[in-house]
Amino acid sequence: QVQLVESGGGLVQPGGSLRLSCVASGFTLDYYTIAWFRQAPGKEREGVSCIISSSATTYWVNSVKGRFTISRDNSKNTVYLQMNSLKPEDTAVYYCAASSRGLCYPQSYKYNYWGQGTQVTVSS
Repeated sequence: QVQLVESGGGLVQPGGSLRLSCVASGFTLDYYTIAWFRQAPGKEREGVSCIISSSATTYWVNSVKGRFTISRDNSKNTVYLQMNSLKPEDTAVYYCAASSRGLCYPQSYKYNYWGQGTQVTVSS
């Protein structure tokens, strides 16, 4: 069974850090593009960051550049999103998604597999 499972979310104070993990089962991530999306209450889902099989990365949200880092460990079939200097506006449910298309796309419909999401809340 193909599955993506996110973990690592939680409640953190502004300025704090979290590392999200996305573990794949039922398939190997090696040749997939993996993206992180997020959806805040009352807002549309948006693409945050993406990493392709060569480990080249893309960050779509300007406000996370320099604060978030996406990486992958194919030996663990896992992709990470390291989030530093978190802000209240980063509060959202974060999803990882996998695409066989090869390149990074911010459109959610281009991804084949999705995780269930992990809640990130940044609040004092």
